[in-house]
Amino acid sequence: MDLGLTGRTALVTGGDSGIGWHTARLLLEEGASVILSDLDEQSLAEAAAKLDAPEGRLTTVTADLSTDAAAESLSRRVEEILEGRPLDVLVHAAGITGAQGAFHEIDDEGWVTTLTTDLLAPVRVTRAVLPALRRGGWGRAVFLASEDAVQPYGDEIPYCAAKAGVLAFAKGLSQTYAREGLLVNCVSPAFIHTPMTDAMMEKRSEEEDMAFDEAVETFLSDERPHMELGRRGEPEEVANVIVFLCSEAASFVNGSNYRVDAGSVATI
Repeated sequence: MDLGLTGRTALVTGGDSGIGWHTARLLLEEGASVILSDLDEQSLAEAAAKLDAPEGRLTTVTADLSTDAAAESLSRRVEEILEGRPLDVLVHAAGITGAQGAFHEIDDEGWVTTLTTDLLAPVRVTRAVLPALRRGGWGRAVFLASEDAVQPYGDEIPYCAAKAGVLAFAKGLSQTYAREGLLVNCVSPAFIHTPMTDAMMEKRSEEEDMAFDEAVETFLSDERPHMELGRRGEPEEVANVIVFLCSEAASFVNGSNYRVDAGSVATI
């Protein structure tokens, strides 16, 4: 299927690994040019090298997105790359697990850090690149949310709250800019095989004194019983859905939340 992405330009944040990296890979395969962004310059360079993109179709921009100033710096660099052309696609995949533990164990710093990265960062990035997204009369914005946004867990409430905020933020944007041709949607994964969940399982294996594979298996059975496939998802399985939402094939999809969770959310 031709997804109509040839010649389009996409900005992908959180692009040095996991879902963001695989999204960039698929966008490149579909003929788009990609601006790849993440926090660490070295890991970003290594990620870009692994993409082995055609010449002129991949650019990297290091940005931590923790402040308005950082987002504005990203915006300036993106505008330099675009040279007056529109930014056709924004995929915001950057995020962290953030503060974990029971509610009474998490202080203000834990809340602020998590909300800054997982909610304010997508707001700041969108504000910074919105003029470029609105420039061409055709656009797509896809935000990574989570199953946690609609099915919260008691040991990661700040993350759940942030991702619920992302859903509301994206829905509001979808009602504001769709008539200009900018369609906005979310994708909500559950327990995907990424560095973030690797770190979670390493912590679990240490705390429970068990092997890594056993930590994954027991987490699935104890904490995610509705993931009927009985495994972690692969990042490319999420990226497939993201790239569809970025494409011409999703021309009547706006304000939606696509779950990629093997049934983890226990409701329709």
